[in-house]
Amino acid sequence: MSPFAIEKGLAGIGGSPKSVKKLRSGDLLLETNSAIQTKSFLLAKSFLNNPVTVTLHRTLNSCRGVISDNELMKSTEEEILEGLSSQGVTAVKRIFMKKGTTLIATKHVILTFNTTKLPSTVKAGYIYCKTRLYIPNPIRCFKCQRFGHSKTACRGRQTCCKCASVDHLTSDCQSAELLCANCKQPHSSDSKDCPQWKKEKKIQEVRTKQNLSYYEAKKLLFPEQNSMSYSNALKSSISQPSQTDERLTKVIVPPLIKLKPVQPNVLRVKNVSTTKTSTESPSTNSAAQSKIKKHSQNAKQAKASDQWELVKEKKQKAAKLAFWQNGGHITISVPLPFSYKRGLS
Repeated sequence: MSPFAIEKGLAGIGGSPKSVKKLRSGDLLLETNSAIQTKSFLLAKSFLNNPVTVTLHRTLNSCRGVISDNELMKSTEEEILEGLSSQGVTAVKRIFMKKGTTLIATKHVILTFNTTKLPSTVKAGYIYCKTRLYIPNPIRCFKCQRFGHSKTACRGRQTCCKCASVDHLTSDCQSAELLCANCKQPHSSDSKDCPQWKKEKKIQEVRTKQNLSYYEAKKLLFPEQNSMSYSNALKSSISQPSQTDERLTKVIVPPLIKLKPVQPNVLRVKNVSTTKTSTESPSTNSAAQSKIKKHSQNAKQAKASDQWELVKEKKQKAAKLAFWQNGGHITISVPLPFSYKRGLS
């Protein structure tokens, strides 16, 4: 459905709620502004001409605390619930300690309150007990050994808790080596020394203290594991070195030296003679300029003479061509030696 239509439908039932979030299952999680608005949504049977079911959230509308007193060892869970129900307690659960194969009851009792704010104390009969926030242990699936869901909602494959083998029951495991299915370290998946278990414990702590859902607390603590933005992907690709050869990456480059500014008159002198320096006197500069002028005049004269020679050669070739075309005669006088002349006479 269109989000605009959904917003109008919610406003038509009980007014605009405080916040609306879409869960992974497709359901809508509403946070209401008042108890009257809550009752209006709970009485709704249809939404935009479709049947709908509205229920209270299982954990976000309540909080849990722990009380500890030796006097409560003599009372059962039902008796404690009956005595504390007037103070907003909706559920009572005693903590047991496992010793071998037997369970031993402790003096610690978990109380569930019908409010999101935990009271500082409760009155159990004539005893005032201080309450502290209860942080539950991470939820681990007994089927796939992953955290965050239970066995009833699991979609994974059966995994052994001891050796992390797939399609293998823990009760049938004969392996002597332990392997965690979450962190791949040599311990069982239910070990509290597992780094993944400690990470999940932090998620539960933030979820309980800030009254968030599991996925909201996980996204708040570890945002890099939920999504990879374009900027983060670009940073990770730039941080990788493009050269792996040590001969290329370990080249020592000397520092740059700032060059001194050069005056224009020095550049003119260097065009003629590169051996001149910037410390020449004004007289030497004038002499160099006169040499440049003389050199340019000689170049012009040489160029003019070369052009004249080319014109003269072209005229001679044209005269010879015209002579042979007209069929004329020519007299060639050759100077001969004196002795050869006497022989002829």
